Amino acid sequence: MPLARVLIDGPSELVFDYSFPDDLTVSPGCRVRVPLRNRDATGTVLSIEPMQDLGFATRPLSSLIDPEPLLTATLLELAQWIANYYGSTMESVIRALLPESIRSEEHSAKVQKMVQLMQMPSEEKIQSIGKKAPKQQNILLLLNGCPERKMLLSELGQGAHSSVKSLVKQGYVQVVEEEIRREPDADQQEQIIESFPLPLNNEQAQALEVAKQAMAEPSKPILLLGVTGSGKTEVYLQAARHTINQGKTVLVLVPEISLTPQTVRRFKARFAALDDQVAVLHSHLSQGERFDEWHRIRNGKASIVIGARSAIFAPLPNLGLIIVDEEHDQSYKQDTSPRYHGRDIAVLRAKLEKCAIILGSATPSLESFHNAQEGKYTLVRLNQRADSHSMPLVRVLDMRLEQQKQKNSHAIFSDKLRQALELRLERGEQSILFLNRRGFARSLQCPACGHACQCPHCSIALTYHRTEDRLMCHVCGYQSIVPRKCPECKDPAIALQGYGTQKVEEVLAKLIPKAKFARIDADAMRKKNTLRDMLHAFKSKKIDILIGTQMIAKGLHFPNVTLVGILNADIGLHVPDFRAAERTFQLITQVAGRAGRGELEGEVIVQTATPHAPAIQFARRHDFDGFSEQELEFRREFQFPPYGRCAVLTVRSTHERRAEFTLQTLHRRLLENLPPEIQVSEPLPSPLIRSHGQFRFQITLRSLHARPLTKHVQSVLQKTTLPEDVTATFDMDAISFM
Repeated sequence: MPLARVLIDGPSELVFDYSFPDDLTVSPGCRVRVPLRNRDATGTVLSIEPMQDLGFATRPLSSLIDPEPLLTATLLELAQWIANYYGSTMESVIRALLPESIRSEEHSAKVQKMVQLMQMPSEEKIQSIGKKAPKQQNILLLLNGCPERKMLLSELGQGAHSSVKSLVKQGYVQVVEEEIRREPDADQQEQIIESFPLPLNNEQAQALEVAKQAMAEPSKPILLLGVTGSGKTEVYLQAARHTINQGKTVLVLVPEISLTPQTVRRFKARFAALDDQVAVLHSHLSQGERFDEWHRIRNGKASIVIGARSAIFAPLPNLGLIIVDEEHDQSYKQDTSPRYHGRDIAVLRAKLEKCAIILGSATPSLESFHNAQEGKYTLVRLNQRADSHSMPLVRVLDMRLEQQKQKNSHAIFSDKLRQALELRLERGEQSILFLNRRGFARSLQCPACGHACQCPHCSIALTYHRTEDRLMCHVCGYQSIVPRKCPECKDPAIALQGYGTQKVEEVLAKLIPKAKFARIDADAMRKKNTLRDMLHAFKSKKIDILIGTQMIAKGLHFPNVTLVGILNADIGLHVPDFRAAERTFQLITQVAGRAGRGELEGEVIVQTATPHAPAIQFARRHDFDGFSEQELEFRREFQFPPYGRCAVLTVRSTHERRAEFTLQTLHRRLLENLPPEIQVSEPLPSPLIRSHGQFRFQITLRSLHARPLTKHVQSVLQKTTLPEDVTATFDMDAISFM
């Protein structure tokens, strides 16, 4: 009799062996009920092991929750790889693969009661029924007039239940339950019009051909490096069509949930003939919507799945193609356990599923580009815009000179940018203003004593939000009222410093009062569908100027936008992170790519205080190759990724000294029996030393290979008993060092 190795639900990471009778079909990936001490528990079968003499009697499984495995053998293998590589518990990985709505038995499919006509009485009988029971006669006539000869019970009017019950007894109708889908975009008013394949230029046709070859005989991942507006999405759509025609399924990953509706509309328009074949997965779905979408995917009712990073675990059968759009985006990195990278897991899943994968970006990550240079990926380039128009002209303005000219050290708009905005308004063209900082002012500071209002829970200044008239922390969400004088020296001259999107909106209203403008950031987009409605209004030319944060930096296509203004290109450039220059280059290039995507030429104005920074200069020339060559040389010199692996071990606690002492202890133990290829930094305070009320200290570790690093750190953590209020987290392939 074989044994089922079961991972018990819960944070304790309990794995036990249970017996089961031969007549019960149990497979890896099944959900089961098991006895655990004096209670029942639920769990997931990880594997089926041959019977062995354990020296004690094993307890049998109680029952199967679902007769079919919820996890395929490939997904279980993927889960084990994630646990080993990222140093995560298997329980946390299974929770990522099986959402709460799927694991919990509290959720189920939504059903509705339908009344179906079985047989229509004769005309005489109808007349007879009408004399005695007119409601029954009305129901029969209504059902007979329906094309499908059935209607919702609720649609038959008040008091219809007793009439239907009587008709059921007479054999004329029957009541059936039908499962209905809770559609994520059911309230979407915009009608989706079917689109058709567009003619491809030579570069697009070559990219599609490479993708088709990879589908026929999967080998290497495809890195699709296409400038902004080069038609990467059209290549995705036609590659997906080829995959569907082969009888296989498609998985499309996008970095931001805000980009998901737009991508869904494009795929639904192209695959309109495949009714309800597009499914959506992301964290903004309700539990019911997620339940329905997940089971539609698992049952093969959806051929295309679109979603954010967690969608990489979608249980698609017969997977033929994975598309990772904007593959460079750091949103693909999960910031809670398991700290996986969606792009990397997509590459691994494609290998396990033996399917093709396309990684697309105008500014690919240096890790992916290096893999292409090394021959691990197939590099395909789209160097021209799909409409054959040139890339937008990029002008870099030194704001230090501009502020001297205007005699205003707080100037937001240069004269050139203001004039360019007015010119576009006169022509009936649209503009986008980009500033990656929300709120009204960066901080509230006293000019007399220098005091800045700080968050009591985080080591960061509070940002002033004028709409709410509150000081807010952008890390933990803390809010406070705005003091009218300095809390320290009581000087009433306390003043706002810096600016955010709200202040840009206010200043713009004074500079160009005739313009119609809107703001897109996390504050303005809190209500459901606000972003969708705002973008639709901008597309319909009801808005002249769009002000936004990185929510508008990528993936958006507006042919009438001819001007993009980047108000402070230095944000994010001078932070303690070796990827700072790469992110700045990517952000400027992506935002600049929103201009000139139609018949009209585009212009980009970049305002900066460091105009000679390499990231800004290379972005000005749209020179990815030049930037990557210089940046990769720097990475090679210091053995930073992609020339090595980098991880961060962080310890946090509400007690500063306890967190620091714990990390020092871990540091000392890490140095014992340290493999020679691993480098360990000194224990230091995190750049953001306090967050959410906890003090944080960290160690940076580097190695040529990931597995030995993870193994060494996990062996130390397993042998170390941490104080009760101290938490240690290990982040392999760390994206954030803050």
